Amino acid sequence: MDEKTEVNQEESFIESTSANIEVIQGTLNNFLEAADVTAVYGEPIKNGDTLIIPTAEVLSGMGFGLAYGGGEDQAGDAAGGAGGGGGGRILSRPVAVVIATPDEVRVEPVVDITKISLAALTASGFMMGMLLRMMRGWKDTKGN
Repeated sequence: MDEKTEVNQEESFIESTSANIEVIQGTLNNFLEAADVTAVYGEPIKNGDTLIIPTAEVLSGMGFGLAYGGGEDQAGDAAGGAGGGGGGRILSRPVAVVIATPDEVRVEPVVDITKISLAALTASGFMMGMLLRMMRGWKDTKGN
């Protein structure tokens, strides 16, 4: 590989890497904006002497990847390419309400009956499965 080919590959790599980094920085900024305190605490609601502040749990996850390859094509010219990708997700759910009156401040949790029901169903299914495995093992030790 001659010097010209190496220089062209290096320039191509720098250009593509810079473009990918800019995309990643823009996406990361969007994720950080979603994690702002205003995403957790909603707008306060005033009702007479009572102030109500809704609160939420905000979860975010993301991942990115970049790659670059280079070399020469059959004619001996510089060839290469770069690529990248990423993705993420932000979830939020209400968790509590802060209620402030002149006499007290209290936090009232938001109860999600669906999640509680699913957890109970999962736990009972697991316990039933373990009970059946234990009974099968007990029968095997008795010689049945």
